[in-house]
Amino acid sequence: MNNSETTPPSTDIEALGIDVIRGLSMDAPRAANSGHQGTAMALAPLAHVLFTRIMRYDAAAPHWADRDRFILSCGHASILQYAMLYLTGYGLTLDDLRDFRQWDSLTPGHPEHGHTVGVEVTTGPLGQGFANGVGMALAEQSLRERFGEDVCDHHIYAIVSDGDLEEGVSHEAASLAGHLRLGRLVYVYDQNHISIDGPTDLALNDDVVKRFEAYGWHVQDLGESAEDLDALESALIAAREHEERPSLVVIRSHIGFPSPDHTDDPAAHGLAFDEADISATKAVMGIPDEPFWVPDEVLEYYRAAGSRGSVARIDWEQRSAAALSGRSAEWDATLAARPLGADWADALPSFGPDDSPATRAANQKVLNALDPLVPGVLGGSADLTGNTGTRLDDTEALQPDSPGGRQVHYGIREHAMGSALVGAALHGGVLPISGTFLVFSDYMRPAVRLAALSGAKCVFVWSHDSVGVGEDGPTHQPVEQVMSLRLIPGLTVIRPADGNEVAGAWKLAVEGNGPIALITSRQSTPTLAGSESLALEGVARGAYVLDAADSPQVVLVGTGTEVAVAVEAAEELRSSGTAVSVVSMPCWEAFEAQEPAYRKSVFPDGVPVVSVEAGVTSGWQRWADASVGIDRFGASAPGSKVMAELGITAEAVAAAARNLLS
Repeated sequence: MNNSETTPPSTDIEALGIDVIRGLSMDAPRAANSGHQGTAMALAPLAHVLFTRIMRYDAAAPHWADRDRFILSCGHASILQYAMLYLTGYGLTLDDLRDFRQWDSLTPGHPEHGHTVGVEVTTGPLGQGFANGVGMALAEQSLRERFGEDVCDHHIYAIVSDGDLEEGVSHEAASLAGHLRLGRLVYVYDQNHISIDGPTDLALNDDVVKRFEAYGWHVQDLGESAEDLDALESALIAAREHEERPSLVVIRSHIGFPSPDHTDDPAAHGLAFDEADISATKAVMGIPDEPFWVPDEVLEYYRAAGSRGSVARIDWEQRSAAALSGRSAEWDATLAARPLGADWADALPSFGPDDSPATRAANQKVLNALDPLVPGVLGGSADLTGNTGTRLDDTEALQPDSPGGRQVHYGIREHAMGSALVGAALHGGVLPISGTFLVFSDYMRPAVRLAALSGAKCVFVWSHDSVGVGEDGPTHQPVEQVMSLRLIPGLTVIRPADGNEVAGAWKLAVEGNGPIALITSRQSTPTLAGSESLALEGVARGAYVLDAADSPQVVLVGTGTEVAVAVEAAEELRSSGTAVSVVSMPCWEAFEAQEPAYRKSVFPDGVPVVSVEAGVTSGWQRWADASVGIDRFGASAPGSKVMAELGITAEAVAAAARNLLS
């Protein structure tokens, strides 16, 4: 049952509640001497309508799987979301609002998923929340098609701003959502005509209505209705019921309203209100000039709204239990993006000495082996499905007429694809996978950073991992990308050396948490002797001794296809009597998490180390005494020729080892 079915028309308590939201939106930034109050004040009526008349949620059960999702894409207005979470009973207190933007508080400057209960996605970098919602809609649709509406049947609501719609990622995401007809998306565009520098017409004169209609969205332009609760409610209900297309509701709001001095003032975007401004605005509203004033009747009103959804939740629990009869294990595994069965990894393929696939080709084989074992897999790529080894063989493409398809064609939209993966992962119910070339990870970097910050469990597959790409030349040959990705805290970067390490990478991804960067090669590479028995555990530990000497004089360590180069260099050194161990190091982050004794067993004290990786050498100083790499851009020629000319050879590695030993 929708909340709107039992909500009376606008009342005095609603008007008072909106004034309280506006008061809190001024008080918290003032107390912090930092923050954004103007947008929160202008959107107080909209937030009130969403949380009391429209959205289906139960504040006492914030992780209920079939709740509506809410995204504040303009995350700088976070005090608006925190005020609603406090008022409706998600667990925030007035003291939390008083601690706005302070160390270790639950109310940071921008909403952070996993930090504050009720925050669905981490927002702040404009446009990201918009695209996250598209990923959430993909996850909702996937669950609904798989398990039925008695199990999954909800909407994704978002507030988006001028800044969100200016960022390019919103264009990509809106185009994709319109093409796929993701009808569970309901976005409200706050058109306040204000940016930090001044009026938005300094840089923006888009016709947003025509733009979104061209994308295939259902658009309602409400004009001057930001204060009209009933008009907002009617438009949102119409949007919710229009499930053939995503919906955009456009409202003209006035930043800083009802301030007598700062309404429609660009300064109201930031911290414009001093004590006198707050007092004057509260006088206009007719509420006490008292910081963080919340009368009991207002709190009771909102707490009742926050608990109203418990009826729907309990009803859902009963309906879903019946609908999931005999499928509860599948539902639990899907919702958690986990495998079915404890021995699932036994079904992963292994590769023998006669196999020498490119690791992207091995990825294709491993992915299709685990697909039936991990029920939440949602594959996809940016127009490079076959090239990146991310094709799911036993599913159809996701299209408007096949909404149950699990192969998403994102098109050439890397920005939106990355952000959608984050949203889908945080929604739950899918293990989202993307594929594109490693050099284009630069397009995805904002989303990857937020995936790491929010702990989103998704897999970014990036192929064509080095100058081995060859003839496409330096524009398509990554050299700095692998190392730059390793700099992101919370991102697990895996560069497997052969097919067996690809299998180990997927085992780590499926059984772990958080985002994975899986980096694969275009060129073929031999299956390494010993990897068939060592790789699963070795990848999980991040690095392992692939080829051991009893008392090594030098250790050669590599990643990806360059491990084979290290093996060849070791053979050359051994021919002249040097004792050499070879280490494969597919994942720095996993290795750093190992106990010191294990790390010393891989890199013994006092034994010099030479690294080889077809990328920049900066960073390898942490593990190696000398490094063979590429500290320049590549060149257009066959991949093997480029590798040789730029020094990624066994001879160069052996020479570096001899120099160390001498």
